Amino acid sequence: MSLNQQQCGQLAGGEGGAQGGILGMLFPLALFVLIFYFFIIRPQKKRQKQHDELLASMTRGDQVVTAGGFFGYIREVKEDSFIIEISDGVKVRILKSSISSKRPADVAKTPADAPAKEETTGK
Repeated sequence: MSLNQQQCGQLAGGEGGAQGGILGMLFPLALFVLIFYFFIIRPQKKRQKQHDELLASMTRGDQVVTAGGFFGYIREVKEDSFIIEISDGVKVRILKSSISSKRPADVAKTPADAPAKEETTGK
């Protein structure tokens, strides 16, 4: 018995099976791209937008924390950097992108955290 080409193609999973195979391969890839977008790209864009808004709201006198962990007060705002006073008479110039956060006004005006007094009992 000889089989013609159409029957051979159907037995081997020819044309009808090839389209299902391509869709079967593209669906997981599309799903992976969507997951990647919603869990990595979109949150990063949101954080970047918040950071840009933070930098735009910085003014002279704000207390900030740098990426290196230094606390300081903004003394001068330049185009791409800030002049920050980190101690009395110690001023440094840092890039705007290296500001990690802005301290709230109520925290910035309180004196340095004093150690809590421990109560002693008179025994």
